Amino acid sequence: MEKRVHSIVEELSPTLLKWRRDFHRYAESGWVEFRTASIVASTLQEWGFEVKAGREVIKPEARMGVPSEAFLRQQEQRALSQGAVTEWLPRLSGGFTGVVGILDSGRPGPTVAFRVDMDALDLQESADADHLPAAEGFASVNANMMHACGHDAHTAIGLGLAYVLSRMKGDLRGRVKLIFQPAEEGVRGARSMVEAGVVDDVDLFFACHVGTGVPLGEVVCGADGYLATTKIDVTYRGVASHAGGHPEDGKNALLAAASAVLNLHAISRHSGGNSRINVGVLHAGSGRNIIPNHAAFKLETRGDTSEVNEYILSRAMDVIHGAAAMYGVQAEIDIVGKADSSSPSPELLPYIRAQASKVAGVTSIVDTRNASGSEDATYMMERVKQRGGLASYLVFGTTLAAGHHNEKFDIDERVLGIGVQTLALCALCAGDR
Repeated sequence: MEKRVHSIVEELSPTLLKWRRDFHRYAESGWVEFRTASIVASTLQEWGFEVKAGREVIKPEARMGVPSEAFLRQQEQRALSQGAVTEWLPRLSGGFTGVVGILDSGRPGPTVAFRVDMDALDLQESADADHLPAAEGFASVNANMMHACGHDAHTAIGLGLAYVLSRMKGDLRGRVKLIFQPAEEGVRGARSMVEAGVVDDVDLFFACHVGTGVPLGEVVCGADGYLATTKIDVTYRGVASHAGGHPEDGKNALLAAASAVLNLHAISRHSGGNSRINVGVLHAGSGRNIIPNHAAFKLETRGDTSEVNEYILSRAMDVIHGAAAMYGVQAEIDIVGKADSSSPSPELLPYIRAQASKVAGVTSIVDTRNASGSEDATYMMERVKQRGGLASYLVFGTTLAAGHHNEKFDIDERVLGIGVQTLALCALCAGDR
């Protein structure tokens, strides 16, 4: 079986590169992946998958950090001009850019799900000549949108996996669900798919990432230690007044925000694990002679466990409301992203190791490696485990031109074939577990 998988992936290799570079060139940030999602949906349908998209796989009220309606409309038109598949756009309109492809073998067996993310970062890509995408003509053409975390590769791997499985459907047992998720950056998208029931019938769940400091040829069977996190936007609304003539008539939103920011960074830590808090953006005021009536800031909390993160979040809310009360301003708080902590199912790791060991190009296999940052596939992992299934998060190592979230980020594209082969074997051999 592995020889046939290898042969198909070798044949597919130029197309994998083409897909990855196309998605890179037309990078789309969270909830506006109209072009990407429409191409994915159309391609899966062409290969015989049952395709569900939009509100079928996304619960509207569970979305977080959704852009304005005006921006969504603008981006949908932009996607149309860049080659989005017209027939799928009505399903995706309004920022419902999730896609699920289902392949049913018609034979008894487990339901195996694979999740890949599609969104880019809000980052302007480098145009320097030493940046390969710029030199080769596939740097992002969309302002302030760049695949600087490898999600273009993930989407290409997901399509490659779909192609292999469509060619080898006769070797499958059970069902395969391919989940193409929007808005992973800012951990905004997974919860809405989980609450739509996308993974409720899943027995085995696999998510994946390229890079993350892992060398080319190494496969990590289960990334562990992703931090639970909450992303929050805060707005204070006060009362403007003349700063010289009648300062007592004003309610100073800037001072409320300044007080909150300083005290947020002073929150006591928790003995149950590492915790983090950071205010990354602060805007306030309109002129030096005006008591500021408006202030806004963006912060995040993180914790080794969901419990630690909830502790930091609770204390942060106390600080935010307390600063508002001190200065007599109104506080508006918007949760724009959230993810849990999760660990891979230990029982699944030997199975992944066995499949990765069959893949050409794999030179090292590690059962677990500590992850950094946060990842909202943890929502899917936890739901699958709560319902009696097994879940893990694989990492496919690759050499990086620059670190993740850097304007010169780029990958060694040989990782694409490694990812497709490993995941295909995880699907094809699942009936033998």
